[in-house]
Amino acid sequence: MKKVEAIVRHFKLEDVKNALTDHGVHGMTVSEVRGFGRQKGHTEIYRGTEYAIDFVPKVKIEVICTDENLQMVVDTILQTAQTGQIGDGKIFVTNLEESIRIRTGERGEEAL
Repeated sequence: MKKVEAIVRHFKLEDVKNALTDHGVHGMTVSEVRGFGRQKGHTEIYRGTEYAIDFVPKVKIEVICTDENLQMVVDTILQTAQTGQIGDGKIFVTNLEESIRIRTGERGEEAL
């Protein structure tokens, strides 16, 4: 099993969610996050004073999938979230040792 974490722009969340559900992904976790990378934030003007926004708001999508579905999940997120501009985000893939459904006690891929 794999855990896929994708940091994407807010306005791409609904598109990514719909694309993943169309491909059979049954669940995901979404969190509001803030951070910076090469985009390095931006400046805004408020009441005539310019100030820096160092941490840019983004959305983190977490999806747990089987090894067989990993490439489909990553490709779907890439195709849906990409705008071609700096700040599109990142995708991280990690190995997942165990998953357990609390309600039934099912383990492994059965718990997905």
